Amino acid sequence: MTDIIDMANTKPADLSVPVAQQGSEAQDPNTGTGRKQPVREAIIRAAELARGAEEHARDRQHAKGKHTARERLDLLFDTDTFQELGRFAGGDIAKGKAGSAVITGFGEIYGRKVGVYAQDFSVRGGTLGAAEGTKICRLMDMALEMKIPVVALIDSGGARIQEGVAALTQYGRIFRKTCEASGFIPQISVILGPCAGGAVYCPALTDLIVMTKENSNMFVTGPDVVKAATGETISMDELGGGYVHNSKSGVAHYLGEDEADAIDYARTVLAYLPSNSEQQAPSYAYASGHAEQEAAKRLKTIIPENDRQPYDVMDVIRAIVDYGEFVQVQELFAQSAVVGFACIAGSPVGIVANQPAVSAGILDVDASEKVARFVRMCDAFNLPVITLVDVPGYKPGSDQEHAGIIRRGAKVIYAYANAQVPMVTVILRKAFGGAYIVMGSKAIGADMNFAWPTSQIAVLGATGAVNIIHRKDLQKAKEAGQDVDELRDRLAAEYEASTVNANLSLEMGEIDAMIDPEQTREVIEESLATLATKRRVKHTSKHHGNQPL
Repeated sequence: MTDIIDMANTKPADLSVPVAQQGSEAQDPNTGTGRKQPVREAIIRAAELARGAEEHARDRQHAKGKHTARERLDLLFDTDTFQELGRFAGGDIAKGKAGSAVITGFGEIYGRKVGVYAQDFSVRGGTLGAAEGTKICRLMDMALEMKIPVVALIDSGGARIQEGVAALTQYGRIFRKTCEASGFIPQISVILGPCAGGAVYCPALTDLIVMTKENSNMFVTGPDVVKAATGETISMDELGGGYVHNSKSGVAHYLGEDEADAIDYARTVLAYLPSNSEQQAPSYAYASGHAEQEAAKRLKTIIPENDRQPYDVMDVIRAIVDYGEFVQVQELFAQSAVVGFACIAGSPVGIVANQPAVSAGILDVDASEKVARFVRMCDAFNLPVITLVDVPGYKPGSDQEHAGIIRRGAKVIYAYANAQVPMVTVILRKAFGGAYIVMGSKAIGADMNFAWPTSQIAVLGATGAVNIIHRKDLQKAKEAGQDVDELRDRLAAEYEASTVNANLSLEMGEIDAMIDPEQTREVIEESLATLATKRRVKHTSKHHGNQPL
């Protein structure tokens, strides 16, 4: 689409010259000969305003190490695919006002249509007023009708104070539109500047939030308000910078090195998701070969013989997904769990795994919420869920109980129990207690469950179980002067041989098959092919469940 800025270099119409000799060239429908059309002076004036506004934006944004809103759109969309809506809406061309503080429109990402609204900090600090709210809501209405994703590029000073309640009302409208779109079309927010006050809940309601290491901030109350209210002195980055929200709060899902990296992550994630919940995710050409065979062989060497020795579950994931490519979500948050997107035989899937390299892969309040939210997103957008289990249980301690491990841990149960996409689970090493049940067990709703030969499934690990079951025997041995440790080890070995292995689960049908590590990818691929025709079923007439929040 030709940008109106190009018109700024066109001369205005000369009314003393016949129409046939001035302006732009067109074909006469009667004669078939070329004729000239006049270029309205107002159009040229608008083009000059647009060009001046972009020059002003470059001067302001580049000085801060930031791109302009239009430069960000160039990074987001495939070349020459952006089509703008209402460029001058909210402006006043006669008075030299180019437009509002937000750009809205549609473009293509990897050939698929996507809606966008990009806040322009060079116009009134990117603040939101009636004109901006109207443009954003119109964009979202159209995206819902077209059933396409929406990306928000956020860089704003918040509500426009001069417009008072009228500005706040627009946030309410946007919140409601975002909730209406939730689970129906993918929504991604990229924070490329300030996002403060009530404005933070626009991105908070979307599926994914992407931030950058520099210039990206989110907080409900800023440093000045915090200091006035509590006396605490804190910087913007320490309060709500990109690293804080990626590693501590869990608000954000990816920390970009810079704006280009952050926007590229949004593009990448959309490649794994369908345009809406009524469609299946796009599929890609894939042909397995020697690399997959070598990767399968590596699987049998990854897990140490010592069941207490850690390993990196990322090595397992990369060995079973296409080309070893895995796009992590919330990589810096709750690192005892790993979640993200990958492809199996060209079809996108969601991967959920415990991470033994961090706190033995234990489930705590943060890891529970991380897993639950990701499973819900996969279920909303028809991505099969592959769960790789190596979990010793829920994290014990008063801090976890007081932080709400019961309420927040229940979110994992709710997510898996309500998911209706294909679900395949592989137990890599151990699955103990309640954590075994919630991590994609057959009892909670998984379709196909497998286990590696050395896997352990039980209420407790052998040593913990022996300490409880044989407490009196151990006490008597101690009183009799016997070697208590030797007795505990012997009892633990007996318990492990009879109870902790996966045989009981196999016999009960909770595990469908014991597989060699090298078979893992093949078995997952075959399972997904079998489950390809699985469809959603509405079991009751309820409006919705009452999820623990």
